[in-house]
Amino acid sequence: MEMNENVEMITGDPKKAINKLAWPLIASMLLIFLNNIIDSIWVAGLGPDPLAAIGYVTPLFMVLVGFGNGIGAGATSLISRYIGAEKRDDANNAAIHSAILSVVVSLVLTVIALLILESLLKLMGAGSVLKYAMDYGVIIFLFTAPILIPPIFGGAFRAEGDIKRATVPIALVAVINMILDPIFMYVFGWGISGAAFATGLAPCFGLCMMLYWIFIKKDTYLSYNRKDFHNNLNMYKDILVVGIPASLEQLIMAALAVTVNYMLTLVSGSVAVAVYTAGWRIISLGLLPAIGVGTAAITVTGVAYGAKKYENIRTACRYSVKLGLISSIIVCILLFIFADQIAYIFSYSEASAHLLPLIAGFIQLMCLFILYVPFGATAGNVFQGLGKGTTSFVLTTFREFVLVLVFAYLLGFVFHMGETGIYYGMLIGGFIGSVIAYGYIEYYVDRLIKGKVKGSDI
Repeated sequence: MEMNENVEMITGDPKKAINKLAWPLIASMLLIFLNNIIDSIWVAGLGPDPLAAIGYVTPLFMVLVGFGNGIGAGATSLISRYIGAEKRDDANNAAIHSAILSVVVSLVLTVIALLILESLLKLMGAGSVLKYAMDYGVIIFLFTAPILIPPIFGGAFRAEGDIKRATVPIALVAVINMILDPIFMYVFGWGISGAAFATGLAPCFGLCMMLYWIFIKKDTYLSYNRKDFHNNLNMYKDILVVGIPASLEQLIMAALAVTVNYMLTLVSGSVAVAVYTAGWRIISLGLLPAIGVGTAAITVTGVAYGAKKYENIRTACRYSVKLGLISSIIVCILLFIFADQIAYIFSYSEASAHLLPLIAGFIQLMCLFILYVPFGATAGNVFQGLGKGTTSFVLTTFREFVLVLVFAYLLGFVFHMGETGIYYGMLIGGFIGSVIAYGYIEYYVDRLIKGKVKGSDI
């Protein structure tokens, strides 16, 4: 199979490949989360009710993003396995299939989201801020296609090792969004609706850039020409076998956030939801190293699996955990030390000033969550790389939805510890689940190397 520099990189040393792929991913994710934080900062200037309203819509928005990232992970997994097996024609065909899926899924999700949005928000307990939440949510979901499609194209770029084209459009989107936010919200006077328009319009620029590379410049390793397409239902299936569970993992995370919001509403009201919304965005920022490294592992382990170089899978898995853990420790320390200063950015207005000590306390406690994410995230992403999306989904569901919620409920309600108990429960459940997930991926890869489980059939 004819290779370029990117393909040679991902088929070589797993450690070097992860380093090459991970850091640009982390940088682009950093811009995305900085954009989310800046979005919250501008909305915080409108008062706690609009900030809480975004807290109710954000989990639903993350479901949308999750579908894009999930199908993108499915595309990365399948295409990288074909590249590892030196089947370029099949890799091209798989990339086209993923593009078709992106369009179909975006159209379906747009209709569904707009039909059920108001009912969902009421069910989530957003009644007191429903108008703000609807003003924000309706606009967001009208832009489903440009939000969802770029991560899927990005998955194909990651599969061929072209990390620049997978990340630059995403970074551009974040920068444009940050520029549009204050203009739409305050200069035009659109308030929370302006924040939604900025979030929806910015991805259009990234999508146009990707379409230019693929269909006009046509200098990507993967080809999207009509002659490369041969309809194959099994390819849709293979993408969705990873993509649907990966998307559902985001749904589980969103359901977790919805449930936590509901729990906090019961014990402390909308103020606690506002604190959780602001504070969790900072914690999410700290998760980026582990998420970026884990995302890189999908490509590297997928290539190794397709090439039947199973020892490389173990190398990639362990190196991902090591790299993610070192980075997470550094981030955790920084967040703990500068919690007050960070909390101020969400409480600079007179209407939000009382949130400062609450947000700072949340950050100092929940930064511990960051430390064990590399173990669970790596396990899930490696299973996705191997095409075992269902296994990744089960592990994530058990960790994030079952264990986290069980312990949060026990400490928050049964032991009457209130919102602090909910946070401690999240920490305990997440830790136990991450240990279990990583133990299982080590066990599975060991059996794969020893020939005790079936290897790649590509």
